[in-house]
Amino acid sequence: MTEQQNTPDQPIPSQAEAAPTDAAGANDALPSVEAQLQAAQAEAATLRDEALRARAEMENIRRRAEEEVSKARKFAVESFAENLLPVIDSLEAAAADKSGDVAKLQEGVALTLRQLVSALERSKVSVIDPAGAKFDPHQHQAISMVPAEQEPNTVVAVLQKGYLIADRVLRPALVTVAAGK
Repeated sequence: MTEQQNTPDQPIPSQAEAAPTDAAGANDALPSVEAQLQAAQAEAATLRDEALRARAEMENIRRRAEEEVSKARKFAVESFAENLLPVIDSLEAAAADKSGDVAKLQEGVALTLRQLVSALERSKVSVIDPAGAKFDPHQHQAISMVPAEQEPNTVVAVLQKGYLIADRVLRPALVTVAAGK
């Protein structure tokens, strides 16, 4: 065999034995590793700082959202109460009137009712008036069924109006429904 080929009797030299030992090369690699370590530590510190800032920002957003919801509730009630103030003023004026004029009293009550309906509408409260409509169990409450000329399950009479706030039932309308023939 040639000198370059290993014989079964000769051990294969390890890389450490095969590579020349160069102390200067090893020392050059050491600062590079230290620089990489410092860069990684700096990046980790930056990321940690960013994470803490993000967490603090999320906490601030959550706190502000809670405050806004609280204010919205408070101001919604405030707005509704403000809409009712003219109604109170009209009722106080009617109560203070000592003239005894029934026509004037009726006119005042009608005006006050219009003010109240207007205040409710500004607060997104609307009337459910289902006279002649098909019975809807989500918006109507049947008090009785009566024989009638109308189609079965049709509202014959409204005993008490119902009310919606936005699209949600505040109070169902109390109705009498046509019975089947």
